[in-house]
Amino acid sequence: MSVSAVAADRSVCAPLPVLGRDVRVPLVTGGEVDYAALDYAASAPALQRVWDDVAAYAPYYGSVHRGAGYLSQLSTDLFENSRRTIEEFLGCGAEDQVIFTRSTTDSLNLLASVLPQDTRVFVFETEHHASLLPWEQRADVAVTYLNAPRTPQQAVDTLEKALAEREPYGPALVCVTGASNVTGELWPVRELAAAAHAHGARIVLDAAQLAPHHPVDIAELDVDWVAFSGHKLYAPFGAGVLAGRADWLQEAAPYLAGGGASRKVSRRTDGGVDVEWHTTAARHEAGSPNVIGAYAIASACRALSEAGFEGLIAREQALITRVREGLAEVPEVNVLSLFGDDAARVGVLSFVVEGWNSSHFAAALSAEYGIGVRDGLFCAHPLVRTLLGSAPQEPGECGAPDSAPGERSLNAIRVSFGAGTPDEHVDRFVRAVKELVADGARWNYRTEDGRCVPAV
Repeated sequence: MSVSAVAADRSVCAPLPVLGRDVRVPLVTGGEVDYAALDYAASAPALQRVWDDVAAYAPYYGSVHRGAGYLSQLSTDLFENSRRTIEEFLGCGAEDQVIFTRSTTDSLNLLASVLPQDTRVFVFETEHHASLLPWEQRADVAVTYLNAPRTPQQAVDTLEKALAEREPYGPALVCVTGASNVTGELWPVRELAAAAHAHGARIVLDAAQLAPHHPVDIAELDVDWVAFSGHKLYAPFGAGVLAGRADWLQEAAPYLAGGGASRKVSRRTDGGVDVEWHTTAARHEAGSPNVIGAYAIASACRALSEAGFEGLIAREQALITRVREGLAEVPEVNVLSLFGDDAARVGVLSFVVEGWNSSHFAAALSAEYGIGVRDGLFCAHPLVRTLLGSAPQEPGECGAPDSAPGERSLNAIRVSFGAGTPDEHVDRFVRAVKELVADGARWNYRTEDGRCVPAV
């Protein structure tokens, strides 16, 4: 093979191989194709590196902490070394804690549980439900929902005004995403952190969509906490992370009560028990920890760091440009955006197609082209409804979601990709969109259990 041929071959390969890249799926029109997984924003496929690391460790799996056996000692070292790897990945300070959770949702619910009484939380309506809803579970916490901004500067100004007007002046927390799970747009995290701190508030960053695409450094971004999930970071083994300041975490009751969180338990003379809780991360990690999930996240962090974010970002931006330019050639396609076409973004784009219900369009992409995307409201209902508020009436066809009386049926299509996406998958997606809009679906579809599926 010539040097130019090798270069061309490399140009279409993903920089970080993932599982499932060779999976073949059937088409309703006949034949099979390699599955194009373009739903990274929901769950990214596992990196081959992560899978190999987990498989190599699996025979040595043992109980974590307090076990005297060799495998228990090895597993404990692996678990705690994984914590240190993630600390380095996030640029944590010496006083910060890394707590292993189940997901971003779990991390933010944990943080909600440790807020001091009468904390006021400020959150934009544009957030994913994982960062929009946990604060309402606390009766002694007040939540201020901020309207969707239309520019990054408007986001900062809106937050500044809300913080300045808050009464009484007590503990406050700002929750903001790093990258939208709907539009992929990057939020002005440093500027929002500066605004929060200038008004005596703390800030937590939902980095679920940011961490797989960009470096996330707690000190550089000047945020107090970071939350993210393994399953979006190429490590789908049921673990997440909450990292950052330790004081509120140490002062609050444990998120879960049980073994591991307790340092000492003794009976009282009145028949009850006295408990001394840990002040380390263990305080909020009761129960047997998910050592494989933690190790998988650490493996993914190492893989991304070693690959180099600079090169990964450059390639992803090239893919984003190909998708955006391809969709721009189809007048019927409307790409959703808060901040406008020039906004910086990660590999996440949502759109609607004139004359199509989004569920029908997504079903045709899957059944006729072997392309997996997401359709719906993406667990960000207020944001998507805001973005679709002036959209034309969608036809009530196959897969149209139920809506409340007097409310239009709204849904969109989301395509998302990352370091494991081959160029061919993106090119096939753009070609499929153009063909479906120009020629229509080649198959009939029906609604089954609320989903649009090929009719048989």
